[in-house]
Amino acid sequence: MANYKDIKGFHVQSLSTDPAASPISAGSWASGGSMNTARRINSGSAGSQTAGLVFGGGPPYKSETESYNGSSWTEKGDLNQARRSLAGMGTNTAALGATGYNGATRNTVESFNGTGWTELTENNTAREEAGGAGTQTGGLIFGGNPGLAVTESWNGSAWTEVSDLNTGRNALGGTGQTNTAAICATGQSPSPSTTAVTEIWNGASWTEVADTNTARNYATAMSGSSTEAVIAGGNSSAPALLAKAEYYDGSTWTEINDLSTARNQSGGLKVGGTAALSMVSGGYTTTVVANTEEFTSVDTPYWIEGQVYFNSSSTNAFKVTQYDLPGATWASIASINTARSSIMTTGAGTSTEGIIFGGLEPSLSTKTEEWDGSSWTEKNDLNNGMRDGGGTGAINSAMAAGGDSSPVTDNAETWDGSSWTNITEMGQAREGLGAAGATNTAVIIFAGGPSSDAQTWNGSAWTEVSDVNNPRTFCTGVGTSTSALCFGGQDPSQTGKTETWNGSSWTEVNDLNTARASLGGSGTSNSVALAFGGFAPAPTKKNETESWDGTSWTELNNLATARNGGGAAGNSGTTAFYAGGTTGSTTAVAEEFTTSLGNKTITLG
Repeated sequence: MANYKDIKGFHVQSLSTDPAASPISAGSWASGGSMNTARRINSGSAGSQTAGLVFGGGPPYKSETESYNGSSWTEKGDLNQARRSLAGMGTNTAALGATGYNGATRNTVESFNGTGWTELTENNTAREEAGGAGTQTGGLIFGGNPGLAVTESWNGSAWTEVSDLNTGRNALGGTGQTNTAAICATGQSPSPSTTAVTEIWNGASWTEVADTNTARNYATAMSGSSTEAVIAGGNSSAPALLAKAEYYDGSTWTEINDLSTARNQSGGLKVGGTAALSMVSGGYTTTVVANTEEFTSVDTPYWIEGQVYFNSSSTNAFKVTQYDLPGATWASIASINTARSSIMTTGAGTSTEGIIFGGLEPSLSTKTEEWDGSSWTEKNDLNNGMRDGGGTGAINSAMAAGGDSSPVTDNAETWDGSSWTNITEMGQAREGLGAAGATNTAVIIFAGGPSSDAQTWNGSAWTEVSDVNNPRTFCTGVGTSTSALCFGGQDPSQTGKTETWNGSSWTEVNDLNTARASLGGSGTSNSVALAFGGFAPAPTKKNETESWDGTSWTELNNLATARNGGGAAGNSGTTAFYAGGTTGSTTAVAEEFTTSLGNKTITLG
């Protein structure tokens, strides 16, 4: 009897559980040893899961210090000044406990040598409920009550005020391995409002990155680094306690398995603590507790797009791991540095590395900003301020063509990763045109003006090619110079018309579900793309998102902020970003579209 491998050439795996995104996503919490002294209210913490430290806390104000060896807690020398709401950093033999509250906010700083505590130079701003990161000789404290943004850096002998948080807050989560790389997430700003805002510290400034999925405060159980962290527990809104835990992978937050017991005001880990080996100690459930929960990742099969397998446990089903486009969502990312609209119709790059350029702010803009997946950096300017031009290429090989430079222009510029260079003019001035191309030496531009003309650029000269079928302006283009897609625009009212380019001619295909103009788009060919935002009719802004599969458009989850005229990029039909634009007024808002791999049952018939 033939088996599946004989017929198809490969085995179908039999798995007892579905594959997971990572060891973190499949990890779980388990009970560890209980502390000798139950405590809450932000006890200070440091160290790792097998060598941890907790000190201070309440109620009302405690000085007790305990060290953890991975299974049990041992009492050590007390703090010199009993207090709660401390910021902790360091290891269990070389820790720092700073600030706090014991009837008044404090700027007391003490160092721990594995046995006892010694008072050191006080920090500049007294506070409680601040975040801490770094080591005993290179620490960082940030935020604090009441809603502070102040950040201070410690060099082992003195505290120096450095750049503030963008969002002042207290009751926050914070961690980091050094005083030059830290993460601050959630908190309350202003009290008692909870926030999901996350910021990353690079040694010089704080940058907003993706928000946590759940806004919370008093989630002090935070472990890891600025590129990989776990946050757990807290309050969603007093007195609602949370068991939810989330994992930060350097780009986005993902929900992971919950704590066994919802709690707030617990101790976590700082240096030595990793996301894969996190810990929560003490806190408040319905009473002050001493118990510990430890998070451990597991070794499990990982998601591989397209893998087919048989789940042999509870479901007894054939499954496939694939991207779940209908379940994809938009999430806030760091705002661009300069708010503007009418940005070049399609930016260049991928969802985690790209550039946007030009626009209105409200005068014509020459600014270029680069996205690295977590923050925006200003780069060298365009030679000519312009808006509503065509943009395409890659992060180190992009093109800006046409647009309105007062007047409408036929100028074109190329980007080499560091600067813009004027190249041969297109020969026809137009704005609101579409563009597609993987690099700045293989580009096609089309429509705009309104016009039906199309031209290709080979790195040295422009060549006229077959016209699009429907002349229009403010359309969007994605793909390459030989496999492009043109969609949306005005002709003269808003249109949903879509056309594909195969390298020699344009073909009309199925329309967008929502007719609109000045929208964003991403995609690498004429068979896969995303369309989002736009206006129809002016000035009504749209937030609809649609995916193209080579045949038709399918509606997906909407943008959070309806707008048009933003800069967009994305290397496929599954990920993208959309930055800036206008909601009726110019905005700096940026969002990222994420499609997660998932395990789907194969339905036959």
